[in-house]
Amino acid sequence: MQELRYKIAFASISGMGIDLAKRLLDVVGNEEQFFSYSEEEIKTITGGRSRVYKSDYRRKQLERAERELDTLIQKNITPIYYTDDRYPARLKEACDAPLILYTTGNCNLNAAHIVSIVGTRHATSYGQRMCGDIVGQLAEKIDDLVIVSGLAYGIDIAAHRAALHNNTPTVAVMARGLNKVYPAEHRTDAANIVRQGGMCVTDYMCQDELHRGNFLARNRIIAGMADCTVVIESAATGGALVTASLALSYDRDVFAVPGRVNDEFSRGCNRLIHNNQALSIASGDDIINAMSWETKESVPRQMEIFPTFTAEEQRIVDVLKQNGDMHINAIASQAGLPVHRAMSAVMELECKGAVLSLPGSRYAINL
Repeated sequence: MQELRYKIAFASISGMGIDLAKRLLDVVGNEEQFFSYSEEEIKTITGGRSRVYKSDYRRKQLERAERELDTLIQKNITPIYYTDDRYPARLKEACDAPLILYTTGNCNLNAAHIVSIVGTRHATSYGQRMCGDIVGQLAEKIDDLVIVSGLAYGIDIAAHRAALHNNTPTVAVMARGLNKVYPAEHRTDAANIVRQGGMCVTDYMCQDELHRGNFLARNRIIAGMADCTVVIESAATGGALVTASLALSYDRDVFAVPGRVNDEFSRGCNRLIHNNQALSIASGDDIINAMSWETKESVPRQMEIFPTFTAEEQRIVDVLKQNGDMHINAIASQAGLPVHRAMSAVMELECKGAVLSLPGSRYAINL
């Protein structure tokens, strides 16, 4: 445990990347020795004057690491250090990869085929349908597949749910410590991800504050972990385009789903395609062909023409068929259900492909 404490503290030092860590450890020997050296010795070794090497700063990092270690044990969170075989090898190739990842779940982060899917938080029904179709096609034809996204509203959560629906492991890269799920509405999804062989991942400690910049910073992990990044709907600016840019900087393939030229949330994708920064795709097959991936043998499966619903799910289906897209509160009222039960039923219907999630906590029938 003490060895892990020193690794957590070492990884938390501001500006500590893998290249710098290797250079320092080549000289000092190990993480514990780094913290035992005096301030003058560290300065001599590094030739640096940065405050991060000051004795009081390093002492505070050790104290933070001690508190973090207690939390990790309580919350059953597993750290994966960059020297661990479980650390994602693709991510380690990125120049700004974190030294440590905090994880819950049991997923192979070095699977043979890893695809990151990102997009707008304001996903349209078109974007969600395309996301579900692409994930379904990949899951049907590719062995040892993992889908990576950021657990955010819109395309991110659609990608995770599509993976779960297709019994495919999915990794949620979080922008905060794993002691809390953000957004809170996706706590059930995070639990399902772990339960179904996926993983929640972050490079943030549980005691770190949530800042807006965390979301952009975590995009480097989404891009770096994968063989390729798929953008499904993006405005002219946004986090999805940042992820695409990072993927390109890591020499990874980028794909984008095109849309109508006057659609706000297709502008980013259309621009990526126009600028030759992304290959236009319309299906999972397009990704498979572009990546030259071998497909698994096709196994005939019985299609569920008429999905079965519980009594509560059927009431919600009937309400949406009669009224069109509705807010979750209106759905609960019309179906005569408490909001929390209506929400649980709607999420099950999403997994069954019967309901689409729309921006603003609204839902629509997909039958």
